[in-house]
Amino acid sequence: MWFRNLLVYRLTQDLPFDAEALEAALAAKPARPCASQELTTYGFVAPFGKGEDAPLVHVSQDFLLIAARKEERILPGSVVRDALKEKVDEIEATQMRKVYKKERDQIKDEIIQAFLPRAFIRRSATFAAIAPKQGLILVNSASPKRAEDLLSTLREVIGSLPVRPLTVKIAPTATLTDWLKNQQAAADFTVLDECELRDTAEDGGVVRCKRQDLAGDEIQLHLSSGKVATQLSLAWQDKLSFVLDDKMIVKRLRFEDLLTDQAEQDGGDDALSQQDASFALMMLTFNEFLPALFEALGGEETPQGI
Repeated sequence: MWFRNLLVYRLTQDLPFDAEALEAALAAKPARPCASQELTTYGFVAPFGKGEDAPLVHVSQDFLLIAARKEERILPGSVVRDALKEKVDEIEATQMRKVYKKERDQIKDEIIQAFLPRAFIRRSATFAAIAPKQGLILVNSASPKRAEDLLSTLREVIGSLPVRPLTVKIAPTATLTDWLKNQQAAADFTVLDECELRDTAEDGGVVRCKRQDLAGDEIQLHLSSGKVATQLSLAWQDKLSFVLDDKMIVKRLRFEDLLTDQAEQDGGDDALSQQDASFALMMLTFNEFLPALFEALGGEETPQGI
């Protein structure tokens, strides 16, 4: 279990996370298939393993892993629009009258209800790691909306979840731009070969570079003309690489062979043991990496009253 993206949330109050109590809470809202007339369902699933006996909370050392699954019926808008137009045209031609908005909306709802049982089903899972001692919840997603779906559902079942997105004292854009200008990142961090530069003016230009020498004159010219770095690929020590954007979203996480080989060795031949070993090693790595990242970006910001 290696996260590919990372959204970091700070618990703003001490909240005891008892694995047994959390297991019971998540069981109150299990994932389930969509009924014939339902557009979407959302609930918790076992992060590892399958079947009724698989726990909804995986515990490894001091860390907890949970997962939520969304199931939704995919009904293309073009299909609904075409069916609606056909029905409206038929009414107007046969009854010699105009179909107005209220009736059109009613017809549209009837079409959706008729098509739903035949719609395709799409399932997606979102994983989150809880680190109670560090006061963090880490969501394996680059989408704040998907993360909030999980957090709000978790809040629903446990009653209270005082969290906020983690922020830093200096705008990430300023730090990333400074690293590019000086051609040097903070200690233990290395600038790689991908960036996004944006003009600060409204409707300004955007430059995206991949597999590019970011220390070259072309990048410096863009920076001197007023563009700022809103996305930058980085490596940390010899353990992982990632892309960081101006909203503190860590994307395209890649753990180096040093870690993945160690997890494979620790996990042995059993699939569940392999997953547990990789999760534990990932979280121990985050335990070092995240404080270093926050410090490199100016230190974590703590709003007044927290």
